[in-house]
Amino acid sequence: MTTDDLAKIFEDYGIENEITCIQAFEISEKYAVSKTAIARYCNSRDPRVKIRGCQLGCFK
Repeated sequence: MTTDDLAKIFEDYGIENEITCIQAFEISEKYAVSKTAIARYCNSRDPRVKIRGCQLGCFK
């Protein structure tokens, strides 16, 4: 999965500045992309996409 693919998915979900843990897990499962890749993508944006409501500590 490319950065452009993730950008399109985030756009489709309406994610701009924040993503919830639940959304990240859903995207991971639906599109077979690792949670680590989602976290890297979020951290690579300027400004970063904040991951909120993470109950398991998967995203830091």
